Parts: sequence; structure tokens; C-alpha cells
Amino acid sequence: MTPETAGRDDAALLRAVARGDEAALAALYDRHAGWLTVRLARRCAMPDVVDQAVQDTFLVLWRGAGGYGGRGDVAAFIWGIGIRRLIGAMRRETGTRRLPSRVAEPETVASAEDQVLVGIEHGRLGQALAGLSPELRCAIEATVLDGLTCAEAAVLLGVAEGTIKSRCHRARVALRAALADPASGPDTTAHRREAWGTL
Repeated sequence: MTPETAGRDDAALLRAVARGDEAALAALYDRHAGWLTVRLARRCAMPDVVDQAVQDTFLVLWRGAGGYGGRGDVAAFIWGIGIRRLIGAMRRETGTRRLPSRVAEPETVASAEDQVLVGIEHGRLGQALAGLSPELRCAIEATVLDGLTCAEAAVLLGVAEGTIKSRCHRARVALRAALADPASGPDTTAHRREAWGTL
């Protein structure tokens, strides 16, 4: 990252990329490739596919930076491109809907990003999401947080589209139950499990 690009915000860099500024693209890559790789790797257990998706993301960004309308965060714009590049890369790699996926393991240490999302942005909803089984949570994250269709989420998670629809339905029911319970909180894990039929 050059001193000239270091002081510019993401939106200014993206506008510069749209004008063909390679240094601006390099600055965006330096700022965003790391977290993008980590987040995509949580959704796919094939490092080569993740690396290809990250490279494709910035290639699409180079060619289509003008498509950013200035609404929303640039990181969200990059994430939208990245998750769809991952789906495309997975399809090219395997040519099948049955793909290895990486599901969050209970022993995994939560990233700072996850803690912020759960604790601040989502509040009680974050607590309820954290209480879902990994299968239900991944389905909801893919379709709601990542904005994928059920078909895209099915490719990403390596299950049938109908399974994604079923998991999303079960997750919504569980989330409604958790949020409707006024006593829900950090000390009501057993109650949530009973309500969700996981005891």
C-alpha cells in the first residue's frame, strides 16, 4: 500500500479502481483479502478453491468496480462478490452438489468479528443464533447473512436444496421461540434446548 492510497477510504479507492487505478486495487486487496480468505475458508474446506475465489473476487472488482453505487459498505460489496465467486469455484472444482464443507466446530475460538456481530449488532438474536446446532446455523448464515439462494447455499454446504429449506425453517422456528421467551439469556441454555427439542 502506497502512502497515497493509505489515507483514502474504501469508497474512494473503489472509485479509483473504476477509473483503472491499479494502485487503488492493490490497496483494496491489502485491506480486504485477509478477512475475505478467512470467512470463505469457514464455508469451504478446500484451500485451493478458496484461494481461487479470492483471486476471482478481485478480478471481478477490477472489471466491475463501476457497479458499486455508493450504497452500503465496500466490504459488504466485496463479500457479495466473494461468496458468489466461491460458489462458482466450488462448482467448477467438483461438478457436483456434494461438496466438503467446513462447519463451525464448538472448540473453535470465535473471531473478533464474530464477537462484535453477536454481541453488538445482533444482541439477543446473536445469542439465539449461537444456540442453534451447527447445521441450522450454517443454513441461516448462508441464506440470510450471506444473502445466498437456497440453491446456492446447497452447493456451498454440500447438501440438497430441500435440506437447506428444511434447516432454514427449523432455524426460524427455534429463533422465534428463543426471542419470544422473555427469560432467554445466557443462563437459559437448558430451556432453549428443551424448546428446540435438542435435549
